[in-house]
Amino acid sequence: MRRGSVRSRAAAGATLVVAVALVAAGFLVVATLRGQLAGTAELTAENTARGVAAQLSDVRDAQVGDVDGLDGDDPVQVVDGGGRVLGATDPLDGHGPIAHFARADRPDDSDHDSDHDGDGDDDGDDRDKDKDGDGDGDGDGDKDGDRADVDRDSETKTLTLPVDDDGEVTYDKDDTVGRQEFRVVAVQSLTRDGTPVTVYAGGSLHAQQEAVSTVTRSMLIGLPVLLLVVAGVTWLVTRRALRPVEGIRREMSAITASTDLSRRVPEPGSRDEVARLARTTNETLAALEGSVERQRRFVADASHELRSPIASLRTQLEVAAAHPELLDVDGAVEDTVRLQTLAADLLLLARLDAGERPSPARVQPAALVREQLAQRVGDPHPVRVEEPLAQDEVRGSAGQLARVLGNLLDNAQRHAAGAVTVAVRAGGGALTLEVRDDGEGVPEAERERIFERFVRLDGARTRDEGGAGLGLAIARDVAERHGGSLTARAAPEGGACFVLRLPVAAARDTDGERNEGAPGAGGDTSGS
Repeated sequence: MRRGSVRSRAAAGATLVVAVALVAAGFLVVATLRGQLAGTAELTAENTARGVAAQLSDVRDAQVGDVDGLDGDDPVQVVDGGGRVLGATDPLDGHGPIAHFARADRPDDSDHDSDHDGDGDDDGDDRDKDKDGDGDGDGDGDKDGDRADVDRDSETKTLTLPVDDDGEVTYDKDDTVGRQEFRVVAVQSLTRDGTPVTVYAGGSLHAQQEAVSTVTRSMLIGLPVLLLVVAGVTWLVTRRALRPVEGIRREMSAITASTDLSRRVPEPGSRDEVARLARTTNETLAALEGSVERQRRFVADASHELRSPIASLRTQLEVAAAHPELLDVDGAVEDTVRLQTLAADLLLLARLDAGERPSPARVQPAALVREQLAQRVGDPHPVRVEEPLAQDEVRGSAGQLARVLGNLLDNAQRHAAGAVTVAVRAGGGALTLEVRDDGEGVPEAERERIFERFVRLDGARTRDEGGAGLGLAIARDVAERHGGSLTARAAPEGGACFVLRLPVAAARDTDGERNEGAPGAGGDTSGS
């Protein structure tokens, strides 16, 4: 795996997540297993302790060692309040108590006085009370006497005791091989003699420790193997999933090196995110190719358009230098004006292509119409205004919108047969400005192409009469920058009708903004 690659990071991340999950699960399993086995050992010890304690109420102190439950291998002891062992299993026989918690209360001194019968002598002769001869001193003939209750509560502690090879408790130093943990349960009871005693019974935790050790060893062995499998599978799956991405990267690198934008990246047949990435990349390349191609055509057309006026102006200057009397001042001025207009158009297009946004000032198209018509002189055809003009306002650059209106009027004057009509209407949340002429009109098939740059439909038209073919292209670009549209259709008069649609400005805007965008108010005049 390459360092820092997506495959390595994905494999490392998946492995880390699985490792954390398995370690947490392992701790939970071990803790649960340990708790269950400890509970089993404790339950076994408590059952043993309660079984012995239940029998103690039927035997005297001297007979404690004969009860059932003290003949097994598990550690069991019966200890009185003074710490004297009354009975125990064989491994503990002859040894002191294995525990000292939950010790039964020590009997009162009167209970251990030799005058048990209270008759004033020390012989302890209570035969006068044991009239029935049953040996219990109560004279009622009941062999068993009153049965003592076993304490319902118990206490448990974990103790470490010496064990032999078989895991049985032993105090023989020769047989002791180590120490082992036991769960020791203490249950209190009374013997038939009324002696408070505590029964200690232990359950070995050796099985628990062995099971936990086995499970832990298995996890320690299996966990690394499982993590290796997870890492390997994740790396292989990620590698297969990212293989198309590597193909896209290589092709994009080759396209960048060759600057051939007609090439495309391979698109996988799947319908996943990688396939969508490839399709989007190809769409981006197609858009970039179209943009570069338009830019090349634009540069070529601009060079061609600039060459003619510059060549004409140079010729006139050279003739004037050789023959001053032949200088055509009017022609030179006309070529200079045409060159200046073309340069201004190219500069405005460059600014629009760079993403220049219009100012948010308020503009009244009706006022723009009146101002433009008042400034235009020498037009070959009269301009008729359809009253009333809608007084709604739009947001944008007054200079750029005035440029749009001027370009549409220039185009209409060139193609009109006798008159040009201007109308401003409002409706549907938009303001519509129409410029119509009564000329030959625009063929339906050409109504979109005329908005392309440097396009002139009339091939017989001279360049002086037809312009450079940038006016309508600039007008549409400005309209779209203002959130509107510019389209062409047939006019009722038989000529062409150009329709500019712009969204109406919100009514809550301030009067200061309205004045800022008004014609002649010192607002944005870009492109004018």
